[in-house]
Amino acid sequence: MNSFSNRRILLIDDTPAIHNDFSKILTPKDDRHHDLETLECALFGDAPKSAEAEYELDSAYGGQEGLDKMLRAMDSGRPYALAFVDMRMPDGWDGARTIEELWKRDPLLQVVVCTAYADYAWDALLERLNGNDRLLILKKPFDNIEIQQMAKALTVKWEMTARARMQTHTLERLIQERTQALEQTSVLLKTETEERKLLEMQLVQSEKLASLGQLAAGVAHEINNPIGFISSNLGALDGYFGNLFEMLKAYDLAAQAIGSPEQLAQLEKLREGLELDFLLTDIPLLIKESKDGVYRVSQIVDNLKAFSRAESSLSWELTDLHNGVDSTLNIVANEIKYKADVVKQYAALPLVECLPSQINQVIMNLIVNAGQAIGAERGTITLRTGINGETVWIEVADTGCGIPHDTLEKIFDPFFTTKPVGQGTGLGLSLSYGIVKKHNGTISVRSEAGVGTTFKVELPVRQTVREPTP
Repeated sequence: MNSFSNRRILLIDDTPAIHNDFSKILTPKDDRHHDLETLECALFGDAPKSAEAEYELDSAYGGQEGLDKMLRAMDSGRPYALAFVDMRMPDGWDGARTIEELWKRDPLLQVVVCTAYADYAWDALLERLNGNDRLLILKKPFDNIEIQQMAKALTVKWEMTARARMQTHTLERLIQERTQALEQTSVLLKTETEERKLLEMQLVQSEKLASLGQLAAGVAHEINNPIGFISSNLGALDGYFGNLFEMLKAYDLAAQAIGSPEQLAQLEKLREGLELDFLLTDIPLLIKESKDGVYRVSQIVDNLKAFSRAESSLSWELTDLHNGVDSTLNIVANEIKYKADVVKQYAALPLVECLPSQINQVIMNLIVNAGQAIGAERGTITLRTGINGETVWIEVADTGCGIPHDTLEKIFDPFFTTKPVGQGTGLGLSLSYGIVKKHNGTISVRSEAGVGTTFKVELPVRQTVREPTP
């Protein structure tokens, strides 16, 4: 029904006379002015007026028949507002059972129980039906006015209830829509906040890299000076010792010509006291190790300087990725040397157009993560490279603990980390993801818990569409 107005009434009673009485009370026929109205229409040419009954009354002679009629009425969109139900109906359901079945299908239906017998105590009937606000009792014999008043009051009540339910439904819908809008706003605000935090962190990271580049340049300058003269001094010392060694050999030959046994014994005693033979062997080794150490320090400084140049100096270059991987390994050597063996499986690669220091940062993040994923037992980190058409790839594989399946899809999210508080920012992989995307490449991962993890970075050999240099 499109309107809240509802004057449809269902009478369920097994006595035909009751149906006649209700029909006369609720749908009376008034023919007293029928002839006069017919004459008026003939004189003035008006169409005859059809008298509309105040109520629409349907009849059923048993509970099941009444339920069928109510279901058909609901299906057609014209439900009953009120049902008068006889309590005692010998064939089929009694009144209480009938009301229960009606309310199962239409909880809004108002009901009047019609009875002349004490079939149920009133309190017991109300308790059974649990419908105090929808149920009235009508004692037989009926009073016409009482029936009319009940019909009027209960149909109006049905209309008010239906209108209230509609308003409540509308209010609930509006509340739900408003709640969804607020939730969407909250999600957007949260996303914007996270993006703002990510941008701030990336800015901080860029500033750190720029500062580190300046620091590395200064440190390299300061360290290279002492390294230079230490290396020079060690070279001179190595030459001096060579000369001394030649002189000592000459002394040995001269000592053999000494004829005095006492002098020979004294020289031999002095030689043993000074451990001359040991010194002649150990001093060259110390000089060689010192020169190697100086070279190692110089190499680390050069690698650090090349790795973390200031962002303002970045430029796209044709780069040997293997050199970048090796220099990065030198920087993180202390992170992994006690945890894992490094295996290199390099293929022949062409020079790749990229921002070398940023690619080195990606490789460093992956190698450090691989080292941290390896537990107490020593593991293996494998570095592989290859080429597929116009794309080169680098893999960093470990034999660590692996990544749970439900975590894999989150590892590139900003601020997501599986490390304990204070040991990870959750930015390493997200920044690596951004760097690879800037290079028009891809970064992927495959992992198995308890077996290990492999990250694969794929980069185009040449940049056809290049992001602006920072």
